[in-house]
Amino acid sequence: MNVSIEQLLTFVTVYEELSFSKAAMKLNKHRTTTGQVIANLEDTLAVDLFERIGKRIEPTEEGKILYHYAKTMTDQSNVFNKIALSLSYGGLESINFAYTSVVPHQILANIRTHLLNDFPNMKVNFLVKTTAEVKEGMNNGELHFGIVNVDKGQAMNDKDYTYLGQIEFLPFGQKGGELSQLPKEKIFQALCSSKQFILRTFITEGLSKRVIVSADHEEVDQLALVIKLVEEGLGWAWLPRVLSESQYISERLEPLELSELRDGLKLSFSLWNPHSKQLIGIKSSILKGVDEYIAHFRKTHMSHLT
Repeated sequence: MNVSIEQLLTFVTVYEELSFSKAAMKLNKHRTTTGQVIANLEDTLAVDLFERIGKRIEPTEEGKILYHYAKTMTDQSNVFNKIALSLSYGGLESINFAYTSVVPHQILANIRTHLLNDFPNMKVNFLVKTTAEVKEGMNNGELHFGIVNVDKGQAMNDKDYTYLGQIEFLPFGQKGGELSQLPKEKIFQALCSSKQFILRTFITEGLSKRVIVSADHEEVDQLALVIKLVEEGLGWAWLPRVLSESQYISERLEPLELSELRDGLKLSFSLWNPHSKQLIGIKSSILKGVDEYIAHFRKTHMSHLT
């Protein structure tokens, strides 16, 4: 039994579109050709893949079972094509680097420094994205790298990934503010009734139950704005512990010490990128920047990415 990738791709597209016409447009083929490919595939497999109900089509039980295997094979074929294509090209003139808004900017600065040294003529575009957006961007070729939170266990399948470690978050308040002046045993109760600013990425990544403490909470997209709001004494927020190492931040904010909190909130992060010969050297340079960041805080006994 010989089944071609073209037949499987046609089957997957018709299955997902539930229309021969829409599938044909997506495949840039004539509707008649698309229908004939499916008919030939059904003859080869000796099973009906779709039920024709007037102008509508519905997958049969056999079609539903075979779809998942066909989808896996077409995805792997796409990966093969991308890797083969990458082997035939040289270096990149620019890359798009995605990151979630909770990633400390010092990590990104270290990465950019090493990329500048190793690839002085390459442009690097840093873009704030959710994990779902990073996956989509890599699938459609718009993104080259992404640092994402992996606490929810998102599957990567056809992507290359490197576990970076954890970033620790602590509740921060205004330097010398009302919250910071309370006894440790009273701070948690105060946090529950005070305004809390939450980075929206925590919500989109499904971490609401871990980060929401106060019923009076507001979502904010940007880390810099959250810092500013807390600095002005308008509320408190979970922020990367490493911020306390910044002189600018430490003069305006401070981590709040709670009796109920022995350790901070720790989130795991990975570096994602497509399999590509072009990206091997670039990835190595990126990891040098991350390793430098880790080494700095280990040396100062403030190991926040471990």
